[in-house]
Amino acid sequence: MSHLIRCCAALLLTLSLPLAAAPAPMHAQFLPPDDLTLRDSEPEQQQLMQVTDYSVVVGSQRQSSQQPIPVTSPLMIRLKGKSLNKGATISQVLVNFDGESKSLKKPVFDDKSKTLTLYYPLAQYRVVIDLLRNDTVYCQFLSYANGHVWADLHTGSTRPR
Repeated sequence: MSHLIRCCAALLLTLSLPLAAAPAPMHAQFLPPDDLTLRDSEPEQQQLMQVTDYSVVVGSQRQSSQQPIPVTSPLMIRLKGKSLNKGATISQVLVNFDGESKSLKKPVFDDKSKTLTLYYPLAQYRVVIDLLRNDTVYCQFLSYANGHVWADLHTGSTRPR
C-alpha cells in the first residue's frame, strides 16, 4: 500500500510542477508589448547581428528607357556585422528609406545571401544615422509560425548621462 501511495504522490508532484515556458529569444527585452499575442510561441527563426560598420548609398535610377518612367533616388544604409545567436547566419542588413509609399514592405531575410532587408519611412533616416554614430547597434529579425514578422534596430541598455 505504501508503494502505491508513493507512486501516486510522485505522480501528483510531477503533474503539479509548472510547465517550463519556452525560452525567450535573445534581446527579447527590446521587443514592444505583445498586446495581440502575436509572439506567444517560440520564433521559428531569429537572426541577431551586432553592427560593426555601415555605409550610406544615395542612388539615382531610371528603371526603363520608355516614357514616362520617373527617375528615382533611392536612399539606403548597408549594415555589416557579426551574428550573435546560435543558428544565425545574418551578415548584412539593407535599410531602405521610402519617402513616397503609404505602406512599407515587410522585413525579409534571404537565407541564400544572408541579408535582411528592412524598409523604413524617410523620416526615420536621421534617427537611424544617430543610432549608428553614437551607440552600439543591434539588428534583430524574428519570424513566427503564424506569419508574424518582427525586425528592429536597437541599442543596448545604456544609462542616461
